[in-house]
Amino acid sequence: MSMVDLGPQARIVARLAESVADERLTAATPCPDLAVRNLLGHILHLSVAFRDAARKDLGATTDTRPDAAVPDIGPGWREDLPKALDELADAWRDPAAWTGATRAGGVDLPGAVAGAVAAEELVVHGWDLARATGQPYEPDPAALEAAHGFLAAAAADDPSRGDAPFGPVVPVPPTASLLDRTIGLSGRDPGWRP
Repeated sequence: MSMVDLGPQARIVARLAESVADERLTAATPCPDLAVRNLLGHILHLSVAFRDAARKDLGATTDTRPDAAVPDIGPGWREDLPKALDELADAWRDPAAWTGATRAGGVDLPGAVAGAVAAEELVVHGWDLARATGQPYEPDPAALEAAHGFLAAAAADDPSRGDAPFGPVVPVPPTASLLDRTIGLSGRDPGWRP
């Protein structure tokens, strides 16, 4: 995969998060068992982990599996999350991030694959956040292409399983939008509503 500027998608996610009212923090999300506050905590943690993966700064942030604990937000999340998203985008602007080996979520990955996963995480969790909070969502086209490419390749690796990183692939018509097809490949129903 070639380099993708994750900055536009990171800014979209930051704007969505900024618009989350405190009373929506306990609302359901498309992620089973995660409320909005947990989804925001996950986005914060993955931003730090993928920032460090891009920098090849391997350690606790890159070794922790995403399912190790239910994430949550701290009192300073409204400042911490946009900062972490900016740092993530900035780290992936370095061509060295896309080369060699790195680690994220406790999994060793080629840099280019980790960059694609970062794009996928921002696109899919941006959709999760928008749906859970009733906000309009239009992802960055380059990040969406990268996310779709990663998820389509993951589904093609073992078509007999029908699994996606987040659960079984949800069939979506080939005429559906690229976003809906990407969301289906992620194991989510594009028609999900709170």
